[in-house]
Amino acid sequence: MVLAALVFLGGMLTIFSPCILPVLPFVFARSDRRFATSGLPMLLGMAATFAGIATLAAVGGAWAVRVNQYGRVFALGLLTVFAFTLLSSRLADWVARPFVALGNRLIPTDVTGNGGNGVASSLLLGGATGLLWAPCAGPVLGLVLTGAALSGPNARTTLLLFAYAAGACTSLGVALLTGGRVFAAMKRSLGAGEWVRRVLGAAILLAVAAIAMGWDASVLTRLSIAGTNRVEQSLLDKFKTASGPDRGTGIGARYTSLGLPVEGEFPSLSGATAWLNSAPLSSDGLRGKVVLIDFWTYSCINCLRTLPYVKAWYDKYRDHGLVVVGVHTPEFAFEKEESNVEHAVAELHVDYPVALDNDYAIWRRFNNHYWPAHYFIDAAGKIRAHHFAEGSYEESEDVIRQLLIEAGHTDLPPAGEMAAPVSGVEAAADSAPNRSPETYVGYGRVENFRSPGGIAKDLPHTYAAPAYLDTNQWALSGKWTVDRENAVLRASPGSIKFRFVARDLHLVLGPDVAGRPVRFRVLLDGRAPGPDHGMDINASGDGVVTEQRLYQLIREASDIAEHTFTIEFLDDGVQAYAFTFG
Repeated sequence: MVLAALVFLGGMLTIFSPCILPVLPFVFARSDRRFATSGLPMLLGMAATFAGIATLAAVGGAWAVRVNQYGRVFALGLLTVFAFTLLSSRLADWVARPFVALGNRLIPTDVTGNGGNGVASSLLLGGATGLLWAPCAGPVLGLVLTGAALSGPNARTTLLLFAYAAGACTSLGVALLTGGRVFAAMKRSLGAGEWVRRVLGAAILLAVAAIAMGWDASVLTRLSIAGTNRVEQSLLDKFKTASGPDRGTGIGARYTSLGLPVEGEFPSLSGATAWLNSAPLSSDGLRGKVVLIDFWTYSCINCLRTLPYVKAWYDKYRDHGLVVVGVHTPEFAFEKEESNVEHAVAELHVDYPVALDNDYAIWRRFNNHYWPAHYFIDAAGKIRAHHFAEGSYEESEDVIRQLLIEAGHTDLPPAGEMAAPVSGVEAAADSAPNRSPETYVGYGRVENFRSPGGIAKDLPHTYAAPAYLDTNQWALSGKWTVDRENAVLRASPGSIKFRFVARDLHLVLGPDVAGRPVRFRVLLDGRAPGPDHGMDINASGDGVVTEQRLYQLIREASDIAEHTFTIEFLDDGVQAYAFTFG
């Protein structure tokens, strides 16, 4: 309930955001009618439709986005008819006589002279508005949508999205009540009913045009909303504080003496959608064993770099009481496919048990927030240490050895003596302090995007790259559809450009939805990469996307410097997810 109240407050703040502007004409078109039978049903229809569509879009994948696009087209057509009947009933009758009756039913009787003002028509208008509303994804809405993507479809997801929409509609309702009095006063004092009707009709047509052109997504979201974001973030910070502090990074200086505290009980491992390399395991069944839980996902570069150490510990200590359980918790939708994970496990030579945690059930029981994350559990079923991210490998092995000794194992092999790979994606990252950050291509977590006009969310759009990019900026060229998770090339050729600083550049890619390979070419500062090519391309920069995974495209052979990376796709359909560096 606390989170629902927080989300409701975040929704109320959207009235101060530019992203509410496109729907205001639709809301105020009924400002002079009775609120209980006109304004309120319209706002409820708007909230219900937004909550339903947003739930599907957050958890349903690309098919839900396509369904919503058809709904948007219907809504734009319906509201265009609505606007024409406001401008001129005679013009509406001349343009499309069969649709005039439907349009007029959505218009107040005393404005057009022949319309209806019932609850049903208000709900229909509100539902159409809800299909078009794309609020700015500030901190609060981002929290809700991320949680929806992680936990999947459930009543809590829809409740929180409805709470957000209800908050926005509450503030709109207050404005609507106030606006209704203003319009009524204007009509009484000035006889301005016809003028008000035509101004509202023109405003609705402008709003329809703005939404159809994608201006609501690409322009309004670029306007400053720092004020509302700061208020939302402060609410989130207070909520997180009230919910309890996060664990620190864990293993480090405080564990060097091996005075390992008890951090909690070993949570249940139930809820996995499948198990690889093993029958399903349970925390009770593992009592008496020292257990290393490794949260990972196969397209995560940080996870891949820790994998050689985890595999080495398993090989070295499994005959001495150590059990390693890889909990594969997906970041992207394609990582939920069991066949994809099974293939990756085989390619990476992971021999220990792997639980597919597609519903984040195990992740939530550990209260985990990171990839990779390691939890060290003793033979009594107690969590004794943890570590997040890469590094601290010697300390981690010391913890394993200490827990094995506590469990009665004294014949352990010598510590250390593990040679990590020096090539491929599993090689350790470089030590450069100013390495470019992980950068997502989907708009859900987009940063530093510099194609003119910004991102047209969920719509096919032709992008262009600027002539110059600053460090860590990137851009698209060609016709792409950018959704919350990735970008899909709709027509070849198309390209992505990134100005980066790092030894390695990786990009998570997938072929088209039918599985057809996609050819591409990589350029470094406008030339073939030569000796700086990664393992997934040749010296000329040529490569092929054949499966959904992380591709290593650049590994600098000489000194690390700032470069402009360009990847040109020669076939359409490619799916681009995220850049990572090392």
